[in-house]
Amino acid sequence: MHLAKQAKPKILVTSVSREGEQVMGEGLRPICFMVMPFGTKPTGVADGKSPPEVDFDQLWEKVLRPAIAALNYEAVRADEDLGALIIADMLERLTLADLVVADMTLSNGNVYYEVGIRHGAKEAGCVLISAEWSKQLFDVAQMRQIRYALPAKEIADADAKAAIDLLKREIPKHTAAKTPLYSLPGFPKLDARRGSFRNLVESLSKFQADVTAARAARGDERVKRMEELLASYGAARPIMASVAVELVNLARDNCPFSRTIAFIDSLPEEIRQLTVVKERRALAQSKVGDHLAAIGELHALIELSGDSSERQGLLGGRYKKLAKEARKAKDDRGRRAYLEKAIEHYTRGMMLDLNDYYPTSNLPSLLRARGGPGDLERAQAVNNLVVIACEAALLRKTDNEWTKSTLLGAAFDASDAAKAEELADIVERESAADWKLDATIETLMGSVEFAADPQIKERLEKVIARLRNALGG
Repeated sequence: MHLAKQAKPKILVTSVSREGEQVMGEGLRPICFMVMPFGTKPTGVADGKSPPEVDFDQLWEKVLRPAIAALNYEAVRADEDLGALIIADMLERLTLADLVVADMTLSNGNVYYEVGIRHGAKEAGCVLISAEWSKQLFDVAQMRQIRYALPAKEIADADAKAAIDLLKREIPKHTAAKTPLYSLPGFPKLDARRGSFRNLVESLSKFQADVTAARAARGDERVKRMEELLASYGAARPIMASVAVELVNLARDNCPFSRTIAFIDSLPEEIRQLTVVKERRALAQSKVGDHLAAIGELHALIELSGDSSERQGLLGGRYKKLAKEARKAKDDRGRRAYLEKAIEHYTRGMMLDLNDYYPTSNLPSLLRARGGPGDLERAQAVNNLVVIACEAALLRKTDNEWTKSTLLGAAFDASDAAKAEELADIVERESAADWKLDATIETLMGSVEFAADPQIKERLEKVIARLRNALGG
């Protein structure tokens, strides 16, 4: 099908006479194609400010269709019974409709995809809307949107009227706004910019080569190269977000955490506000001993940008540190309280994403330390999940620097001395830094304490000695 040759679809308007009989109008109404989820969907926002679910069919019937019709558009939505429009029909409606309105309340893959098609196909006529409490992915959240109130799953008549009035007032203000691609000077004819784009690609390639060389170095040479990267690329203004985040990760993995905080604080405000940078800074805060400040920052981040397994895992880690400090201070009551909070947040992180073994891998040792009814059995079950998640990650060849060290931790948690010895052989052939031994060896030592068999415990202790030697002490 050649879409460019298709006539733009129009729909005949019907009007109602004074006697209530429908008569065919002479005009044609422009078409508005509505992009949105179907049915009832969970919001995934657990802050008490949003309903647990949204009935998008009710939202369509009570709010969106009436608002679009009131603006004199013919409201069109994909038929839920078909599952989705066949691809040609979908492309036709997205590219030829006079207006596309997209509800971005949930991070829905189909909605994002269809918005991307519209943005590439048309210079204007794509309006984004969402509920006031919606927390979206960064790249979408920064786009201009109309925010409407949606306080409950069941939409009250008063709420529906308020939302309709808002959309009737605001949608016309946004219909002429250029879509992101067409905001580029010269788009879609970008021949004049190809040279500068090629230079950008070459610069990024050089940066990646410098990063790879620095990571491959050892000892003082590695530290020197890392500092040179932070000084040269980190001082660039403007600085690309991808470059800045990579530098933050380098600082986190190779520099004192006080240096990481200082580097993050030296970055431009728009970079410091990235959620991943906020996460890294909160971790660094905790590493320099300010656990409570880190907890406050992470809760604020969840409140602002939504929950995730990573953020819950980071919270669990901060409470884990507090429990350890309380234990050293012989504050048993504080230790128990912090231990409960650590288990709570790590468990929530695990349930948010079973593929993310970071929060899951911390649970077995904490459950054993708590030692409540069923905790030992639960620890073993969780440890099995860790192994499965790590093995799946290796099969997918995901680029996660913590996979190997997590497998090592799982071997210790399971008191699997043979597996621990096998992995130690690999550690000795590779870089200790690649296995994150400096961050994990203390946790491994804690797992050894729970080995019931004295011979297994002795073998694990010997593996710890080998790992310490590989770490350089």
